[in-house]
Amino acid sequence: MSRSGENSASDSSCMINGIFHERQRRELCALHALNNVFQHKEFSKDELDQVCNRLAPASVLNPHKSFLGTGNYDINVIMAALQSRSYQAIWHDKRKKAASIDLGRCSGFIINSLSTVSIGVLKLPIRRRHWTAIQSIDGEYWNLDSKLKTPEKIGDPSNLIDYLKVTTLSSYV
Repeated sequence: MSRSGENSASDSSCMINGIFHERQRRELCALHALNNVFQHKEFSKDELDQVCNRLAPASVLNPHKSFLGTGNYDINVIMAALQSRSYQAIWHDKRKKAASIDLGRCSGFIINSLSTVSIGVLKLPIRRRHWTAIQSIDGEYWNLDSKLKTPEKIGDPSNLIDYLKVTTLSSYV
């Protein structure tokens, strides 16, 4: 892990102003979201692949990840990974108001939203589901989306609720 804020060729994570931020590789946004919420490399692709195999042991094509082996893990993998560390996912979706979230019970947020697909600088007219992380660090909430070059400050709890109101118009929390 680099402290300079630069990613090495084999490592997609870095520390920026004391904030761990893992950047997007392949279709591993669920892995990055988990690690960004934990604020360190808690999980590996191999471990999430093992979770997929436990969830569907008899499957030739595992329904919980991409058949290409590039990631694209579903919510079942995230929930099982969290449970393996004695954490529980609290489901919240756009049918509920963001203000109903009990922030005191949340260690972090993993959000599934629609995201534009890009190839280099070219943005395609395709949108896919994407996992992102939000974490409170030193009393301020940060957007730790792995597609961002650096974490983006959201702010205090009221800023977070406003952010979630906008975000959940097209996504699930």
